[in-house]
Amino acid sequence: MNDQSEQERWNARYADDSYLFGTSPNAFLASQRHLLASGQRALAVADGEGRNGVWLAEQRLHVTAVDFSPAALAKARRLAESRGVEVSFVQADLATWEWKESSFDVVAAIFIQFADPPLREAIFQGIRRTLAPGGLLLLQGYRPEQIQYGTGGPPHAENMYTAAMLREAFRGFEMVSLVEHDSVIQEGAGHHGVSALVDLVARKRA
Repeated sequence: MNDQSEQERWNARYADDSYLFGTSPNAFLASQRHLLASGQRALAVADGEGRNGVWLAEQRLHVTAVDFSPAALAKARRLAESRGVEVSFVQADLATWEWKESSFDVVAAIFIQFADPPLREAIFQGIRRTLAPGGLLLLQGYRPEQIQYGTGGPPHAENMYTAAMLREAFRGFEMVSLVEHDSVIQEGAGHHGVSALVDLVARKRA
């Protein structure tokens, strides 16, 4: 599938006026509020309609939110305006986006499982590069068991995560917390119901 048709697919997903994944932040991300500090530079990866990037900005972080879909970003801008916060929104393909070295204190990577294994490795490499020493990674994703639940995410087991995979992918980071669990999530129509999850809080060593 070429980039144009892929972008059209995502734009179609976000064409409705409603917010596919809601406007509240991801619950795991919000639960890590105590680890955030005003003035930190934060990157929200594949932030879609903006719910997580806008929430980070509400915590007084300086936020860059990147997404592939212009339709999603238009809704994200409206959400930021309605909340009275500023976010730097960037339309980019994460396969070719420049992950500038040591540019962010926090990276939020929430359900970025559109990425197949080669793209996932490129994104993870980018995250490792762009986090500043001492920087924090907050990541939540689906485990392969999610396919059986069918409550969100793509129907591709190879796109899912396990704790062992994430531990290896971010080897050398301090594993603050790495937990696999099945929990009910309610994030708009896109993520709704019992879900097979894995949560990672990791810090890049200084």
